[in-house]
Amino acid sequence: MYDFLEQSTRLMRQAAELGNINSSVIELLSAPGRVVSFRIPLKMDDGSCRIFDAYRVHHNDALGPTRDGTRVSPELDLDECKALALVMSVKHAAGMIPAGGGKGGIAADPQKLSKREFEQLCRAYIRHLRPSGPDFDVPGADVGTDMQAMAWMLDEYEQITGRHTPAAINDKPPILGGTLGGYEATGRGVFDTFAAAAKDIGFEIEGATVAIQGFGQVGSVAAKSFQEAGCRVIAVREVDSGVYAEAGIDINELLEHREKTGSLADFPGTTAIDNDGLFGCECDVLVPAALQGVITEQNAGEIKAKMVVEGANAPTTLEAEEILIKRGITVVPDVLANAGSVHLCQMERTQGIADQFWDRETIESERCRRLINGYEAAAAMAKEHELKSVRLGAWINALKRIEEAVLTRGWC
Repeated sequence: MYDFLEQSTRLMRQAAELGNINSSVIELLSAPGRVVSFRIPLKMDDGSCRIFDAYRVHHNDALGPTRDGTRVSPELDLDECKALALVMSVKHAAGMIPAGGGKGGIAADPQKLSKREFEQLCRAYIRHLRPSGPDFDVPGADVGTDMQAMAWMLDEYEQITGRHTPAAINDKPPILGGTLGGYEATGRGVFDTFAAAAKDIGFEIEGATVAIQGFGQVGSVAAKSFQEAGCRVIAVREVDSGVYAEAGIDINELLEHREKTGSLADFPGTTAIDNDGLFGCECDVLVPAALQGVITEQNAGEIKAKMVVEGANAPTTLEAEEILIKRGITVVPDVLANAGSVHLCQMERTQGIADQFWDRETIESERCRRLINGYEAAAAMAKEHELKSVRLGAWINALKRIEEAVLTRGWC
């Protein structure tokens, strides 16, 4: 069984040993600095009462306030939040963002709640979340939440405090102080980071074939970005359906088909494909953009792609990555490839505090620049340590920045 927390902690210790990170700092980072766990009673539309478990994990705030990630998922548990908060600390530090890792959410299924029930659950989460605020901990969107959920959370926070504080919540609509480009940030960032990696290894983008697992906000935007760059998307898979066409799939038409039918199935000119078929298909680039732990030592040997670009959090196990690297497959890691929204959240915070908002062109240019800088720094660190894993390069860079902050503060 995949243990996300164990994998993340093991990766941290491996990077720390390679980077010669202070042992006391690693001991500090081996567990969250603060864990908030609470229960939310909710009056349902039928008059009954249900109790929902909820969490918020603040991993480390040496570099700045903890930020990001509010999941609403029936499988959510505290260990998942701890692992995600650790990864967020690394993602911020690797991207040279002055923030720590925060993650949390509610164990619930949004699809089984009415709009009123879901709104009340989101508002209750903020009421129970103490402490919070722009200078301490800033929730953002994640699986099961969106801009509307963040709008409810921001309004609840402002109703409680009596102050307009747009920087208190990330990923909100622009009309409430959010940033432009938020919806596309992660998906476009997947392509931006892929392009930087392709340049680094001399990979030709034009005409490359691409297979994508996950066709939600991240996967669909990434698919369009690959297509616009001249790549040929040949396979797409989501939870209940998947399609394959050697000649390529028109992503805009596929999105229209799903909008009409509710599924990818029976898209004209394609054949059905399952996850095993997608991972094993002949392609140049494989983009896992759905779930964590889907590329394992059991299926890593079947992957035929030249590059794996991680659009999801931790889709590749450590054992699987070792197999891929030995087979000459380049892995572009999640802490770099899916960090587009993390950089957008930093820009959103900057704009909200300054009360000065940027145009889309400025935002997209800055996001791309930051992602490329993060990848190049990680690749350089990997080369310095004679490593083939850019992931380890990114983690070493991140841990060195956190180490410097912790030691400068005199905590260790």
